[in-house]
Amino acid sequence: MRQSELDHYAREESDQPPRVYALEGAIVVELHGDIDLVAYQRTVSLMDAVASGPEATVVVDLSEVTFFDCSGISLLMRTHRRVTRRGGRLRVVCRHPLTLRMLRVTRLTPVLSPAPSLGAALRLPRDRA
Repeated sequence: MRQSELDHYAREESDQPPRVYALEGAIVVELHGDIDLVAYQRTVSLMDAVASGPEATVVVDLSEVTFFDCSGISLLMRTHRRVTRRGGRLRVVCRHPLTLRMLRVTRLTPVLSPAPSLGAALRLPRDRA
């Protein structure tokens, strides 16, 4: 295979860094583009800081994610453990079929309770996710 052919399969790196903002008493982290090992390494310190923050609810919005692998699962579960350890709740926004499939295959759908929209994630009962 030539380099020009490989370029067709080149990783599409997001130009956008994660966006973090407060909304309705929660802290929201919007992730963009590919969530793979490189994204994990670039994002883990931010996610650790957010997970350690004072907000009771942390929302990870995957609406703009185009690729999600086991590194993304690791990032979500690391964040989930840190948030729940301090008595908080992690909510996940996800509607991409392949990402939802990853959550189902790894049997994490009941743990992460993915919601189809930010509004739905914020409306989840306090005892879920």
